[in-house]
Amino acid sequence: MIKKIKPAIYVLMHILFLQGLCGQVPMNMTDFLSKKFLNYTTAVPREEIYVHSDRDEYISGEDLWFNIYLIDRKSLKPSSESKIAYFELLNSENRPIVQKRIWLDGGFGPGQVVLPDTLSTGIYTIRAYTSWMKNFLPLNCFMKDVHIYNAFSSRAFKEKIYSDKKPMGNESVKNNLSVINTGLTLKADNLKPDVLEINVVTNEKYRAENNNLFYLFIQTRGNINHVSAEMVTSENTKIAIPKKQLSAGINQITLFNSKGKPVCESFIYTPDRESPDVTINSVDSTGRRNKIFFDLAFGHGLTTTINSTSLSISVSPVTNEHSVMDINDYMVFGTEFGLLQVSTLKDIKVKKIAPEVIDSLLQNVKSNWIDWNAILADELPVFKYQMEKDDHYLSGKFLTSDKQAYADKFVILSSPGKIATFQYAKTDKAGNFSFRIHFDQKINELIIQPDVTTKNQSLNIESSFSDRYLKSEILADSASKPIPDYISTWSVNHQVRKIYGTSSIGDPLNPVISHTKLKRFYGKPDQELNMKDYIILPVMQEVFFELLAGVFLKSKKSGYEITVADPENNKTYDTPPGLFIDGVKIKDPAIIAGLDPEIIEKIDIERSRYFVGDYLFYGIVNVITKAGDFGNATLPDDAIRLPYRVIDPVYSFVSPDYSSASLKRSRIPDFRNTLYWNPTVKPDKDGKSRIEFWTSDLISDFEVNIQGITPEGKIFSCKKIVKIK
Repeated sequence: MIKKIKPAIYVLMHILFLQGLCGQVPMNMTDFLSKKFLNYTTAVPREEIYVHSDRDEYISGEDLWFNIYLIDRKSLKPSSESKIAYFELLNSENRPIVQKRIWLDGGFGPGQVVLPDTLSTGIYTIRAYTSWMKNFLPLNCFMKDVHIYNAFSSRAFKEKIYSDKKPMGNESVKNNLSVINTGLTLKADNLKPDVLEINVVTNEKYRAENNNLFYLFIQTRGNINHVSAEMVTSENTKIAIPKKQLSAGINQITLFNSKGKPVCESFIYTPDRESPDVTINSVDSTGRRNKIFFDLAFGHGLTTTINSTSLSISVSPVTNEHSVMDINDYMVFGTEFGLLQVSTLKDIKVKKIAPEVIDSLLQNVKSNWIDWNAILADELPVFKYQMEKDDHYLSGKFLTSDKQAYADKFVILSSPGKIATFQYAKTDKAGNFSFRIHFDQKINELIIQPDVTTKNQSLNIESSFSDRYLKSEILADSASKPIPDYISTWSVNHQVRKIYGTSSIGDPLNPVISHTKLKRFYGKPDQELNMKDYIILPVMQEVFFELLAGVFLKSKKSGYEITVADPENNKTYDTPPGLFIDGVKIKDPAIIAGLDPEIIEKIDIERSRYFVGDYLFYGIVNVITKAGDFGNATLPDDAIRLPYRVIDPVYSFVSPDYSSASLKRSRIPDFRNTLYWNPTVKPDKDGKSRIEFWTSDLISDFEVNIQGITPEGKIFSCKKIVKIK
């Protein structure tokens, strides 16, 4: 009887305690924590990028081929949220050597850059991120070191070493839980195969202040695995959690006191019990200029969805350089835990490490994403950079000459053309503004200007690439870094290919980008004057006087004036109309007055008041030239004319075809250092895939490297060595 009453007393005490907290903490703390957590992970999603490059070592002047994988960390599925990835190659001083904006289609983006042939020998860094990831830089970006060699440069080998994990500047990384001496500690026992044992030790003070209560919360990559209210039965409390509740990956265990304040946390690793596998069926060796076949076999967990999976495959010489983490190993940690995977687990397959070994490495880490201080805050954080899902963002600052902000001012964006488009942005209290630019591979002319000219103003357009880098140090020492023998061979190969003019760069890849048909921002105007319908008049004043009703161009002592009459009462507005030439907003009517009528194609007139969002026009006059390029008008002094390409072009990889005997006997040498590269391999409807290409004249062991991810988030990689003799 006593055994039955005792648990009931604990339950009653628990209920009474929660009632006593009414007005201080939520009645159902577990629901409160779960709701706060889900709201945060929805509002602050985590994007991860993985870059598969064709090699990890290059010769200056070569092509670097790569494929970008954009992954949602919560689901591990390819992400379609961001459409642009920012790819950079940084030198040892963290200065960008190459910068490219890469189009992402469904989370995948192939790319290619030409390495400058002036690069000195040293370690360079590939860095990739999205616009959203810029909010969390320099930690939330993909980084990989590559070696670049220049046989014609005698400069010392420059090696980059990251001196700490903090951003450059005055920023600092704060701990998720800074509470100390809480009277509660936890230890997670992850050694049992089916059960995670959590041991919680409390002192008398904690038990008295919290009425023998704490809350347990376990999450993995933003997914809730377990949440519960727990009663303290003694100084030591043990809780058993079935491991089948835990998601594969790094599990974060957090304890909260009775008021819902986080007081203790720990991290453990749960391996993936259903790791997908891929095998490569091919010959182990073949001769030069022979056709070689690779048949890919997909194992458990991949066969049902593999037909819609995208793979990237590289075939390059085996080297002495340590291999970079495969995509499946990289995504265990991603960028959520800083440089742990780069500095500690380099060259090691995560699935071959015992979970307890990884647990020991996790003792001093923190999540750069799941921050309970931010989760439990009254307001969700506000971020400067948005996801580029529908448009690209072009940002800048409007400042005074002494760097003070112009707040609440309009900045105008125009693009010369026969179809007038119009955008405005209003500066915030720091002078920041931002425009939305449609995705496009073409180079478009953008004209950006303040709406009102003031003295001592400065309009600055910001680079879309981030200048926040991890702090690093440089070691320059040629003696300790001997150049491998094969690098000399690669250098000769590259020079021979340059001499014979052979290249692996093929036709441009034209991504499918949906474009909205351009329309005049003011719709159908009140009057469209087509100049071809009338005789050519000598000056623009006569054009306005003879051919345009309700619009007046007059000369004054101070210059010219254009006014528009309100069609409702036929009285001219006190405020001048919006004046445009080829869709570009201008402020000085004298520019229109000085145009030669013979170059004018038509004039659009809108006499009514016209709103574009919060921006009001008192009539609109748009003079459209036959060229439509704003080439016959003077650009205002305070305007910026910017040739701008949103998405950089990407080219296909091509290699010789020796199917004919004459080509196979050709005396032109074939010294490809990268034998094969394909970033867009897709298996057929039966889940089968065959890769075929011709070998070169290079005798070497080649590594076949496959990286991929299914639409359901199954991540896999596979490698095989093939000998060319």
